[in-house]
Amino acid sequence: MSERLTEQQVRQVAKLARLNCSDEEITLFTGQLSAILEYVAQLEELDTQDVEPLAHCLPVHNVLREDVVRPSLSNEEALKNAPQRDGEFFSVPKVLGEAGA
Repeated sequence: MSERLTEQQVRQVAKLARLNCSDEEITLFTGQLSAILEYVAQLEELDTQDVEPLAHCLPVHNVLREDVVRPSLSNEEALKNAPQRDGEFFSVPKVLGEAGA
């Protein structure tokens, strides 16, 4: 992409993202986004035919601990500081559905 973004295009993107941008911000973002797109255009010129896709630049792997049963809190200990309880359960206000139902 050799042509730069226009301020109108940046305003349209800001509108789609529901951003209220000042005229100064639109001018600033137009230059910044155009520079980003120019850099991406440079990257598109590279031959990546023999490059294997990767998710991370370092050889990272998941480090997981063994799934071992360990002592945990009893129900009474877990509920000790609960503001409201319903038997052996936390009682919380209803957040879905009709109010007061």
